[in-house]
Amino acid sequence: MRACDTCGNDYWMSFEIRVVSGETYTFDSFECAVQKLAPRCEHCDCRVIGHGVEVSGRFFCCAHCARQAGGMGREIRDAVGAHPDGSAAGAGDGAHRRRVGQATAGERSDG
Repeated sequence: MRACDTCGNDYWMSFEIRVVSGETYTFDSFECAVQKLAPRCEHCDCRVIGHGVEVSGRFFCCAHCARQAGGMGREIRDAVGAHPDGSAAGAGDGAHRRRVGQATAGERSDG
């Protein structure tokens, strides 16, 4: 195998990644692959690892950064299952309701 395209290490367990454009890269670790291939957030400059947010061809690590960069991404939510009113209830665990003082179904008292 070839040496890592990021750090130059000649590692016997290196691996290749072929990208959409057809280019092939060799890496000795995921860290080197991320450094070479992951886009940077256009607001905070961190590496976007995971889904990130793309707005008008620009990449951001989250909706907050998209909104901070000139108001882009106002309609984007960062949380899966977020309520339409903007609240961030937990995924069925009642954690958010407990934080704001609301009772969950198992905590309600009718009497």
